[in-house]
Amino acid sequence: MNGDPLAQLRDWHLPDPIQWWPPAPGWWISAAVLLAVLFWVAGARWRRHRRRGAAARSALRELAALRAAVRTDGDTRAFVAALSRLLRRFALARFPREKVAGLTGDAWLAFLDATGGGDGFRHGPGRALADLVYGANRAGDPPPNPDALAELAEAWIRANRRHARPAIRMVGGTLADRDRLVNNTGAGP
Repeated sequence: MNGDPLAQLRDWHLPDPIQWWPPAPGWWISAAVLLAVLFWVAGARWRRHRRRGAAARSALRELAALRAAVRTDGDTRAFVAALSRLLRRFALARFPREKVAGLTGDAWLAFLDATGGGDGFRHGPGRALADLVYGANRAGDPPPNPDALAELAEAWIRANRRHARPAIRMVGGTLADRDRLVNNTGAGP
């Protein structure tokens, strides 16, 4: 018979090296879950981005319709009144109601200038928003230019379409003037 049963054993050997491909099933599951989460987060961010910009897109579409209407019928007074309502609705959508709703006349124009209008509302074509709508237009004054007014309104809407509430920029004056404008108070500092 055999004298030594251990002599029949094979010598020790190293296992085959581990292959990197294909990964184990756990890695496939982990990758699928990670991709699903990434797609869900990206989709949620995209939907939020689209929803936040909807007011600006709608306002710009309505502004284009107003421009077309004033070109066909030439009714400047109706155009200015509709543009004033459009800017007011958009401002209420972008800024806190208590800071926008009570503004009229020069305070409204100052707010529009401070929030992205430069100086075009108080001392430019935007002055027609207060003059024509509130009936302060004098008989000798030339009618407002609808194209210039529409361009100013479009620039203001585009300046305020960002997702974060825009900072109120000072065109002139002091911080106390800005605070009175923002807080809608007539009191001094």
